[in-house]
Amino acid sequence: MLDPTDEKLLAALQRDATQTAQELGERLNMSTSQAGRRRQRLEAEGYIAGYRAYLSPDKLGLSVEAFIQIVMATHTEQNARDFVRLTQTCAEVVGAWTLTGEADYLLRIYCTDLTALNNLVQQVLLPHPAVSRVQSQIVMERVKSDAPLPI
Repeated sequence: MLDPTDEKLLAALQRDATQTAQELGERLNMSTSQAGRRRQRLEAEGYIAGYRAYLSPDKLGLSVEAFIQIVMATHTEQNARDFVRLTQTCAEVVGAWTLTGEADYLLRIYCTDLTALNNLVQQVLLPHPAVSRVQSQIVMERVKSDAPLPI
């Protein structure tokens, strides 16, 4: 169970996970050791799933972001496994979700350019035997970046 101090610590880490126990302690008005122990406990209990650096797609030459909806040809366990394996091995797919509604999957894609996106759709996704239909939406402008979870 989270108390208000745990929630404040999690919120602070979502904003900047590089903060040291000393910085967290100062921010939350507690000792360095208390902040460190709380952080370790929250990690051990699974509230903190991991840490990572958020890279700049533009700096890496990934100028096209797209969301692609996938409709499966047939809904078999094998098709689902094969398609999930494809999403896990395709570097351009940075997120994948199963959905309710018309589409079965939603993929978040980063590519270097429109040609690379077209190649991904035409040579990788559409030919896959599990896939019936692909619908792409290209991001024109990101108006809100991935935000911290509401705590």
